[in-house]
Amino acid sequence: MKFIYFYTTDIGNIGIVENGRSITDLYLPETPIPPNIVETETPILYDAGEQLQNYFQGKRKEFKLPMELLGTEFMRNVWHSLLTIPYGETRSYAEVACLMGNKNACRAVGSANHRNPIPIIVPCHRVIGSDGKLVGYGGGLRIKSYLLELEKHYASADKF
Repeated sequence: MKFIYFYTTDIGNIGIVENGRSITDLYLPETPIPPNIVETETPILYDAGEQLQNYFQGKRKEFKLPMELLGTEFMRNVWHSLLTIPYGETRSYAEVACLMGNKNACRAVGSANHRNPIPIIVPCHRVIGSDGKLVGYGGGLRIKSYLLELEKHYASADKF
């Protein structure tokens, strides 16, 4: 059985899902929610919600949550690579592909990035085009831009 709870954030209501052991999904505003998920706040979801609120307040740079990333081995490798991108920084799809040891896998990295089931927590918003432009984001480029600006603001504040 899966459980979902919605948290109000700077970008709208975000639904976080867990399966009794781990976080499995995060639904950005205006993303369709599948049926058969029970809406209730569990201890795992409460902790995830607290960490998410702290992220939006600039008090949390990385998440410490149990996660179950369901996808192919390649997708999981991409998602784990995303977790290595430091807060407030970006990498291109090509750079992520190179980090994974396959410089020609840019499109596959983009495809896996698009299928990330736990955005924000697994920071796919930190991946940009090779030319520095914001490209593709499941929640829309407005949200991607907001998240990058938020991190840039708090990352630069830490330097003073």
